[in-house]
Amino acid sequence: MLADVKILLEKARLGKYAVGAFNTVNLETTRAIIDTAKELSAPVIVEITERTFDYAGGRAIFQLVKNIAEFYAPEIPVGIHLDHGKSFEAVERAMDIGFTSVMYDGSRKVYVDNVMTTKKIVETAHSRGIVVQAELGNVPYLGEMQMENIEWEKYMTDPDQAVQFVKETDIDTLAVAIGNAHGFFRERSSPDYERLERIAKSVSIPLVLHGASDWNNGRVKEVIERGISCFNVDTAIQLAMIGGLREALTSETETDLRKVLGRGREYAKNTIKEKILAFGSAGKA
Repeated sequence: MLADVKILLEKARLGKYAVGAFNTVNLETTRAIIDTAKELSAPVIVEITERTFDYAGGRAIFQLVKNIAEFYAPEIPVGIHLDHGKSFEAVERAMDIGFTSVMYDGSRKVYVDNVMTTKKIVETAHSRGIVVQAELGNVPYLGEMQMENIEWEKYMTDPDQAVQFVKETDIDTLAVAIGNAHGFFRERSSPDYERLERIAKSVSIPLVLHGASDWNNGRVKEVIERGISCFNVDTAIQLAMIGGLREALTSETETDLRKVLGRGREYAKNTIKEKILAFGSAGKA
């Protein structure tokens, strides 16, 4: 069943566990996410990016996720979320399609511009009953900057500014930067747990962590205890699926594409299962 993302994350915040927000690009990844959530009786968020809109068609991929959630997992709370919308127009497009949760990522903009656009999106979204996530601080991507000798203090979320940002924008959830990084960018040697704890004590909304696909259970447990209610996972799923596809394609006799793609889906499911168990959300549906 389709669920309110804000409610899912508020429950996680109070219950001291985290909900997995997993990116999908097609049927196989969508089924891997929702089928695994059903097997583990876990709430889940399925995320879609602008690039996936371009690849699969925004309305097509949204309806695919919606239909699988409603018809194949009616007992499991499933949120559908726009991940990293980079402009008002992109976020508005998602809202028009039917998304009930959207992220505006203005983290690369100067603070006043991030606030201005975020406020505009919140006003529009809340008038339509849509949940808004925003990001403060900077979770780097490979290719954006050099990994060597990065001054992490410049990129991590300022706890005092976070209080001001939440108050000014009225967002529902906040993505924070504590030394985490997207994709294959080298992260800070150790997450800034103290910074995270200060943010969590200062704001009263759920906190989200991006770029933690490769985190082990020790780090996961630490940040959940200090206030993280949601993990975004993308790279780990893609790597797992590609690994399954490569294995299936070594056969010179296999001609059934469904079996090839199915192998990728099973590998993705294994990774998603590991994440859900680490997040502590199994059995929380």
